[in-house]
This record gives sequence, structure tokens and C-alpha cells, in this order.
Amino acid sequence: MSRMSRRRFLTQGVTSVGALAGAAALGGSLLTTRIAFGAPGTGTAGRFVFIILRGALDGLSAVPPYGDSAYAALRGPLALPVPGSAGGALPLDNLFALHPSLVFLHESFSARELTVLHAVATPYRERSHFDGQDVLESGVVRPHASESGWLNRALAAQDSAPRRLGVALGTNVPLVMRGPVEVASWSPSHLANLSEDTLQRVTDLYASDSLLSQRLADALASDQIAAEDQPPGDEKMNVTSAGDNRTQAGAPKPTGAARFVETTRAAAGFLGREDGPRVAVLETSGWDTHANEGGSQGQLAQRLAALDAGLRELKAALGPVWRNTAILLATEFGRTAATNGTRGTDHGTGSAAFLVGGAVAGGRVHCDWPSLGSSALYEGRDLKPTLDLRAAIKGVLQEQLKVSDRALDTAVFPDSAGIRRIDGLIRA
Repeated sequence: MSRMSRRRFLTQGVTSVGALAGAAALGGSLLTTRIAFGAPGTGTAGRFVFIILRGALDGLSAVPPYGDSAYAALRGPLALPVPGSAGGALPLDNLFALHPSLVFLHESFSARELTVLHAVATPYRERSHFDGQDVLESGVVRPHASESGWLNRALAAQDSAPRRLGVALGTNVPLVMRGPVEVASWSPSHLANLSEDTLQRVTDLYASDSLLSQRLADALASDQIAAEDQPPGDEKMNVTSAGDNRTQAGAPKPTGAARFVETTRAAAGFLGREDGPRVAVLETSGWDTHANEGGSQGQLAQRLAALDAGLRELKAALGPVWRNTAILLATEFGRTAATNGTRGTDHGTGSAAFLVGGAVAGGRVHCDWPSLGSSALYEGRDLKPTLDLRAAIKGVLQEQLKVSDRALDTAVFPDSAGIRRIDGLIRA
């Protein structure tokens, strides 16, 4: 293995100060999470969080259309029990419900802080995760046609957006946040903490290099912000080796669900600061449910419960800033309408997305439902998309971040003037 130079190490990124102590694999996870931050604002300014659900969320399980006459037979063993029955879905209206694991989102819907977007998709119509995620993040029609992301370009379109906000550290900044506006990044570390002596030696080592000393200072500042938002007694867990499932203190390693909660808590620490960022991007994975997907219980139910718990923690940690926050959760494409031979679902097209937060004008399902009848399915197998995700994103960016229509149509989503933004997604 080639040795990485100290400059390359910090230039490519350090997940946190603890990562300077070494590297260790975290093993399998329920939800694998990363986070990146955008332009700073004030406590009363609108906050926007974009959560990428990598792997293609089964929108027909997350938001089952139990009122569609074709639903139960088409979904077979994956069909959720109707609302009011044991393990039943949580009702939204006479057609749609939420998966029973999404308790917080259901509460948010009742509080009119959640809007569900259904039968939604990007312009992408193939079934490659890699290409689908590229289109989701770049905001252009064809995969790999842009090296920048729609959210970074939205920040660049704001007159008040700074040209620099710290330095990207740790996990690579996701494509959606790459572009002309520099952003910071942070990711939780469960590696051994550095001693004060070691940290001082590292500081001295880079003192003569302005770039590296600045990056270390930024890393320390980011870790301090994240640490300030941890509850009392909640200490970082240390990993002894890639093959060890316990920390140095003897406790089990944190689950993916716990790591997601930790990351949402850290995001709140940044977004809640007067001089902190206005925009955050989180990534979760594990939504590729080809086999043994499960219904009310099982693999997908556990992932949805972890996601729901993280969103609940984000609201709690944001405190009063929640009322100014809008969170959009979206995936690269949906999954097949029918169950496959391994009690799972394959790559599809239309899916569901969620817009939740105190700033959201919620309590509704935004959808032009195509039905699940055999003649209505896209290519005879998928939920047909009737809503372009870009229309929803445009509406949120215009109302929440005050991005102009001209910028939305030409820079943020190039050549998209024909896609009209959805109005009224954010409270007036």
C-alpha cells in the first residue's frame, strides 16, 4: 500500500479530529450517513436540509396507496394491512397511508408539518443506481453531464452567499453540493480521540503550512460545534479494529440507526447557530431491497424506523429553529410495483418523497395518482411518475431560500423552464 503524504491526507479530507488517529472500518450498518453544509445565515433565516435516500426507496411501501383497488393483489406479501388493523398502515387520507414505522412523520402530517409527494421521479428513466443518483444530485437530464450539483448552484445564485465556508473535511462532499460555492463537510468519527499532547504535536507540525493549519483549525471547530450539541454523558465510541464489533471501552459499536441520530444531532448543532450554515445535506443508504423486504416488520421497516427516529431527533435538537426549517427526503428512483421471486422489489421508476419541517405548509399528499392498474403501470411494471421532482425542489428553493425563478430555470436546473415550480409548499 502506498503511503499518503500529510498534505494529500488533509487535502482529500479528515472525517474529524479523531480520524487523525487512524482509520478503521465501521462494518455493516442499518443507515450509513454523511453530512455536508452550505451557506451561513441567521437564526430566523430559512433552513433547508436535503436527505438523499440512496438505493431506491420503495415508495409503495413507505406510502402505501391502500385505497387503490389494485394495491393488495399487486403487492402480494408486501401489502401492508389497512389502517386500523394489527400492524396496519398509518392513514393520511382515503387513498394513502404511511408505513407503520413512520410514526414521527405521521405525527408531523397531523401537525401540518409534512407534505408527501407521490408518483414522483427525476427525469431519469433507466434503472442504474449510479446514473440515477447522478441525475438526482446534478439536476440535469442526462447522467454525468455536470460536475456541479443543483443545491450548490442554488447557493451561488444567492447574492448573499459567501464564496467560501470553511473547507471540505472527511467524507467527500456529495455531488449535489459541489460547485462554485465552497462548503464544509463533517462526518462522525468513532475512532480513538487524540490526546492533548498528540493534538499539540499535530498542530505544531502544520503550523508553517497555511493551508494545512487552516484545515486542522476548521476540523477542530467543526468537531467542537458537533460536540456542543451532544447530550451530557454522550461520548464518542472508539473502534479497536476493522474486525472488532466492540469499542475500546467494551460497549457494542453504535448501530447505523444510532449513527444517523448522531449525525442529525450534529446537523442541528450547525444549523442552529446564528453564524452557522443555512443548508445541510445528509445521505443514507441501504434502501436497495431486492430480497426479503418485509411488510409491517422486517428489513425495510427497520430502516424506515431508523430514518424516522433521526428526523425526530433533528426536530428536538433544532429547538426553535425547527419552525424555520424545511427538510426534503428523496431517492434516485422507485421500485417495481409487484413483488419479485425473492420477496423483494427490483429497480423501478416512480417513488415517494417527503417534505417535512416547521416551515412546511403540510398536512397533504401532493400527487396526480396514476393508479396501479396493469394498463397504468410504467412499462408494465413500475409506478408511473406523474410529478417531476424538480418542480417540488424549485418551489422549496424559491420560497425557502429566495432563489429567483430565472436562476432556477437556467442555472439550478438548466433548460427547465418548462417545469413549473410548485407553489405553496412553504408557509407564508
